[in-house]
This record gives sequence, C-alpha cells and structure tokens, in this order.
Amino acid sequence: MSSVHPDRADPVPGAGEHRARYRRILRFAAWHLTVTWWFELFLPRLGLAWIAERTRAKRMRRFAQRFHVLAVDLGGLMIKVGQFLSSRLDVLPPEITRELEGLQDEVPPVAFSAIRTLAEAELGAPLEQVFASVEETPIAAASLGQAHRARLRPGDAADTGLDRVVLKVQRPGINAIVDVDLAALRKVGGWLSHVRLVSDRADMPALVEEFAQTSLEEIDYLNEAANSGRFAADFADDGRVHVPDVVWERTTRRVLTLEDVTAIKITDSKALLAAGIDPAQVAPVFAAVMFDQMFMNGFFHADPHPGNIFVTPDTDPSTERAWKLTFIDFGMMGEVTASTRSGLRKLLIAAASRDGKGLMTAISDVGVLVPSADTVELERAMTHLFARFGGMGFAELREVDPREFRDFAVEFGDVVRSLPFQMPENFLLIIRAMSLTSGVCSSLDPRFNLWDSVEPYAAQLLRDERGNIAQDVARQALDAAGMALGLPKRLDGLLTRLEDGSLSVANPRLERQLGRLDRTAQRSASALIFGALLVSGSVVRADDTVLGNVLMIASVLPLLHALWVGRSGL
Repeated sequence: MSSVHPDRADPVPGAGEHRARYRRILRFAAWHLTVTWWFELFLPRLGLAWIAERTRAKRMRRFAQRFHVLAVDLGGLMIKVGQFLSSRLDVLPPEITRELEGLQDEVPPVAFSAIRTLAEAELGAPLEQVFASVEETPIAAASLGQAHRARLRPGDAADTGLDRVVLKVQRPGINAIVDVDLAALRKVGGWLSHVRLVSDRADMPALVEEFAQTSLEEIDYLNEAANSGRFAADFADDGRVHVPDVVWERTTRRVLTLEDVTAIKITDSKALLAAGIDPAQVAPVFAAVMFDQMFMNGFFHADPHPGNIFVTPDTDPSTERAWKLTFIDFGMMGEVTASTRSGLRKLLIAAASRDGKGLMTAISDVGVLVPSADTVELERAMTHLFARFGGMGFAELREVDPREFRDFAVEFGDVVRSLPFQMPENFLLIIRAMSLTSGVCSSLDPRFNLWDSVEPYAAQLLRDERGNIAQDVARQALDAAGMALGLPKRLDGLLTRLEDGSLSVANPRLERQLGRLDRTAQRSASALIFGALLVSGSVVRADDTVLGNVLMIASVLPLLHALWVGRSGL
C-alpha cells in the first residue's frame, strides 16, 4: 500500500463508469494491437521489415509508458496487471518490463465515510460498538484496499490479548471493478489467442485466468487471514520471525482486523542503527528466512518488498537475538509443490552437468512449454547457454565477473523470448521473491553475497537427489531379489507337475537343464539379496551407523551361499 493524501477522495464508480472503463481498456488494447499488426506483420510482407526492426524498441517503450498512465488513472486491477507484466520476462521484451518495474499503487484514499459504511455492513454493527476507536486518516491506501489504525474494546482486548490493531477494508466497489477489468482482460486474451505471433509463444487465455485467480485470492481477506495463520504455524518455533495475530471475530471476506505490528522498516538503516541493530546482520537472517520458506516449508511470502517487512526490537532478554523479522500482507503467497521441488532439483542437476536433454526433461516436468514448442531447438539453446556456467561450483561462481552474468542474463532472455516458453505462476513468484530478497539484502549490506545464502539450500537439494537415487537403486534391487526368490518355487512347481504326471515330459536332458536352471536361479537370488543388503546398508548407514553396518555385514551370508551353490553345481 502507498502513502496517502487525506485531502483527496476517490468516489465509488457507477454502472456508467464501469461501461466507460471497460471500453477504455478495450480501445487501448485494440489500438496497440493494430499498431503491432501494422509493423510486425503487414510491413514485413511489403519487404519493409527494417522499419519494424528500427522502431521496435521505441514502440515498446511508448506502449509501456502509455500503459503506466492508464494503470495509474484507472487503478483497480490495471496496476496489478502492470506489476504482473513486469515479471513476465518470458513473454515481454525488456523495454516493457523495465518501464513497468516501478509501477506502484498511486491512488488517492477513499473517504472515511465510505470505508465506515462498508465496514459496518460487513461487521453488522456501528464501528463505535465494535472498536474503542478508529483513526479516520488511513495509514496506507492501495487500488484494492485501505488500512486504518484502531483500538479494540476492553472485552475484545482481554480475550485476544491485543489492544492496538489495524483495520484493513476493501475499497468500496472494488468487486465490480475487478469483474469489469477481468471481463476486458479475457476479451483481449481472446483476441491475442487468434494472433499467431502471440499464440505460438504463449497461451494468453491461460495467462489471464492465472492472473484472475491470483487477483481474486488477493481481495479475499479470509484467504489472506488463512495464509497468515499457515505462515505463523510454519514459524511457530522460530525466534527469528513474528506474524501479526488475526482478530477473527472482526474479520470477514472484505474486512481484516489484525495486530498492529508497525515497527522499523527493514530497509531503514538509520532507524536500525539508532535501535542498536546492525543492518549487515539483518541481511543474512532475512535471506535465510526467505529461503527456508521456499525450499524447506514450500509456502512463501511472494511480495517481500520493504513495506511488508519490519524489524521489531525484542525486549525479552532470554531470547537469542535482540530483534525479530515481522511479516505483514499475506495476500500474495507462493507454494512450492512436491513436483515443483522435484523439477527444481532436476533443473539444478541438469544445468550443473550441462545435460541438454536432462534440462528438456526437467522443463517438461514442470510444464513450462506450450504445445507448439520446438524441443530440438530449445534443447540446443539451453545446452549452449548453460554450458558457460554448468560445471562451476558456487565458490567459482562467486569469482565470475558480474558483467558476464549480465551478458548471460541478456542472452538467456533473448532465447526465452524467441521460443514458445513460459514460466508457471509458482516459478514467477519464486523469481519475484528471490529478486526482492536480493534487493532488500543489498540495501542492508552492499557487500552481501546472495550465493552465501543460496549455497546451503542448493547443496541440500543435491544431497536429497543422491539419497533418492540410492533409495531407488536399493528399491529396485529388493524388487529384483523378490522376483528371483520366487523363481525357485515356480521351478519346483514345474518339477512337481513333471513328477506327478500332470505334465508329461520324458527327456533326461531337459531334467538336467532344469536342475542347472534351478541352481542358477538360487545363485542369482543370493547375489541379488547380497546386492540389496549392501546397497541398503550403505544408504541407511548415513543416518544410522549401527543398522547400516549390520545390514552390510549380513550381506556376506547370501554371498557365501551364492558361491557354495555355484561350486556344488560344478
């Protein structure tokens, strides 16, 4: 949420304004689609492609600048669209993403009378009966909601243990605005799905629905409250992190009441130093907490910009650290599923080994290719790009000239934008969170090296992968041993049928061959059991030395049996 100007107010739009808003969005999109068609499709057919090439960067910047103006003027989801597009490095050129990077909520606050009306309708009582006091001047305002400080009544304060709270209220009429904006975006997405230049590179209707889902979740304060509770549970025993309590009795889908945890903004170095807190010590802790969320918990804050994280001095002398990190605003959260984690592990290992085919397999597993993808070209491109860094360890990467990393990023971005490649929402949120984390840490400590914080998690992923491989080998060996153990029994059954006459075979040579096959099966079973025990012991030994040694020693018995059977059958 942005800073506010209390002397300005934004009226609630009516039906006529909604229609005008819908038409304005479509006119903007139609005009720029026409311009793009003219330069990118029509002129090349006339042999004038050089004109499109020469003017492309300027046209992209002009489009982004005009969209910036449109978004600030309309508010609503348009600002979110700009922020969303600024992260779509896989779809849009840098001229657009750079211009939209700084797009923030730049909207005036809603008059308190409108906020009061909505809050009282949601809570079912006048604010004076629900709160001891509510400050009319908002502490923050955004395109989707507005926040005011308040105090609970004595009874609620006694029940919750809280006194000062923040009352977060949806912007009046925002549901209708969101519906209008999404309807317009779906129309534009439908147009783009018929433009081959776009449809070959991205599934625009799917991207619109992805954005719609994120937006609808963000304006549902019950969802935000639930996210806050889940986040708090993940860090319940972690002294580094604090999460504001939710006052559920004063929370609805459109009103959120939570503990007022306002403290020192994480990037306010002067205030940190005045409180006796070294900013350089905050940086690695913040990075570690963020990476714990992404790689350990699998549930992470996807919008960790400086306004959403406070450093709260801890007055309890028994705690290990004299401060905590306090997170707020859980409307945008990311989740790293088991399949995504597996895909990240495969991507990391394939990149490190410069395995183009392995990269393609990992990319396909996480679903980042549109159906029209030319996998041969993409495999060649990925192999070429990752070959530059694939075999280098983290210590070596730290020594690489930053300019080389920048060149690599530009080259990689060009390849991605030239191919039908798009990142799933979870990957985008991971990238967004890591980018914001890096920026915050660098502002706290210019010497901060993100690799130092990433290395333990990357190493853990590699250890997990090695463990999975060993476990898979052990499991396959045990399965093979089970099949081999069953083979002598099946042969005995066959011999029994031969003996009792149910299978008539009178061939001494065949009987000798069956006997030899029986001994071979026993030797194979013993050898497989030996291998299974040996592999299992080596896997278990990493965590339980005694059990691992017992299994490895026990593997000698089937080995001796295999040797004895082989010798007796000679």
